[in-house]
Amino acid sequence: MAEKQKTFSLIPKIVNGGIAGIIGVTCVFPLDLVKTRLQNQQIGPNGERMYNSMIDAFKKTYRNEGFLGMYRGSAVNILLITPEKAIKLAANDFFRFNLQTKEKTLPLFRQMIAGGLAGLCQIVITTPMELLKIQMQDAGRVAAQALLAGKTVKKTSATELTLGLLKQHGIIGLYKGTGATMLRDVSFSVIYFPLFATLNDLGPRKRDGSNEAVFWCSFLAGCAAGSFAALAVNPFDVVKTRLQALTKAEGERSYTGIGNAFVNILKYEGVTAFFKGGACRMIVIAPLFGIAQTVYYLGVAEYLLGYPRG
Repeated sequence: MAEKQKTFSLIPKIVNGGIAGIIGVTCVFPLDLVKTRLQNQQIGPNGERMYNSMIDAFKKTYRNEGFLGMYRGSAVNILLITPEKAIKLAANDFFRFNLQTKEKTLPLFRQMIAGGLAGLCQIVITTPMELLKIQMQDAGRVAAQALLAGKTVKKTSATELTLGLLKQHGIIGLYKGTGATMLRDVSFSVIYFPLFATLNDLGPRKRDGSNEAVFWCSFLAGCAAGSFAALAVNPFDVVKTRLQALTKAEGERSYTGIGNAFVNILKYEGVTAFFKGGACRMIVIAPLFGIAQTVYYLGVAEYLLGYPRG
C-alpha cells in the first residue's frame, strides 16, 4: 500500500491507472449502457415502460441495435477513462501517502478524507465524460420511443454533440450536472477506497515482507468494495443521470437541479426509483474496479519505466 512506501512515484501510478481504466471499461461497457437506459426510463401514467428488467433491456437493445449498439458511446468513455481512472487511483495513493501520521499509519477517517479528495479531483474529467456518454448510450431508447410516437430523432455523434454544446454554452456546457457528479463520486470514493484497502490488507502477500497482495486478492477486494459502494450511492447516480440527459423522450419530466430531481423522482416514482439500475450498476462496478485494481497493483508501468516496486 502507498502509505508503507518510503517514496511516492506519481508517473507510474498515473500510467497504471490509465491502463486499468481502458481494460476495465472495455470489459463492462454493455452493462453500463443498460444501466443508463434503465435509470433514464420514466414510468408512464398507466405504468407503461420500455424495459421491464435488466435482461429485457439487454435483449431489446441487442435486437434493435445489434452488437455494436451495445458499445454506443464507448469511444468517448475509453478516450476519457484513461485520465479519469489515472487521476482517481493516483490521487488516492497521493493523499494516502501525504495524510499519514508521524507513526506512518493511516486512521480510517484519514483514509476517508483521502478517498473523498480523490473523488473530488476526478470530476474535472468525469463530468464531461459522463455527460457525453449518457447522451450516446440513451440515444437508442429515446429514438425507439419517438418512433412509437410517430416521430424521428436525428442521430448525432459525440463530436457533433461536443461541438454543439461548446457553441451554445462554451466550456461550461460540458459541465452540466457537476454538482450531482461530485455528490456521487466523492461519496463513492469515501466508501470505496478505505473498504478496498481494508479488504486488500486481509489477503496473503506476494512474498514475505511485501506490501503487495496476490492478484486475486486485489481483484476480489476491488469487486466487493466496488459493488457495495456502487449500491450505497446509486440514488445519487440516478439523479446525476437524469440531470445529464439532454434529450428526453416525449412526456418525460425535466429537472431544474439536484433538490428538484430528488423531490420529483420521489413524488412521481417512489423510493424504489432511486435504486433503478442498482443491480446492473453493482455488476458494472464490481468487475470494473476489480480489474482496474488488479492491473493497477500489478504495476505494469513500474516494469516498463524501470521504477522499483514496493
